[in-house]
Amino acid sequence: MVSGRFITLEGGEGVGKSTQIAALSSALRARGLEVIATREPGGSAGAEAIRNLLMEGSDDRWDARSEALLFAAARADHVARVIRPALERGAWVLCDRFVDSTRAYQGGGGGITDDDILTLHLFGSQGLLPDRTFLLTVSEGEAARRLAARDPFGADRMGRKPADYQQRLASRFLDMARAEGERWRIVDADATASQVTAHIMQDLDEWLN
Repeated sequence: MVSGRFITLEGGEGVGKSTQIAALSSALRARGLEVIATREPGGSAGAEAIRNLLMEGSDDRWDARSEALLFAAARADHVARVIRPALERGAWVLCDRFVDSTRAYQGGGGGITDDDILTLHLFGSQGLLPDRTFLLTVSEGEAARRLAARDPFGADRMGRKPADYQQRLASRFLDMARAEGERWRIVDADATASQVTAHIMQDLDEWLN
């Protein structure tokens, strides 16, 4: 029996997901909830080891199929060892990216079909999906400014993907959010960080009262 809530934040590079995970964690803990803040790829010892393989090296180190398999393996360990146990004991899990990022990056960006990605997810993670997914969107100029401020020495492999890849990625995220509106919420993250946090917390109120 799952009694906690599983919330994910999605979006391209530089949209402020990590900032919001930290702020939301504090806000929810202030309400007396147990909160697990985690990320993908990563979040468990095995998944963090795979993260190093995925995020380091040249842009062409892995093709899209290899990336999808590695992400699915990391996610399976993360779900089994961290996410499901936390949900079962009633904790709220806040995750910076989940399977929807694979659907966008390796799907929209890399050309892998959604069916193939979700089949891997069904096998590896038993098809677990978030209760709510927030897509943070920012203008192209604002994303570039944030990335430059965060990482002056250059982005990781995913951040170094070419412009046409990033455009396909953004389009795929929006397509998913609009098609699956019961689970997704689109948030304008050009607003201040505190305004974005307030917007998300307002949306979560139905589960907090």
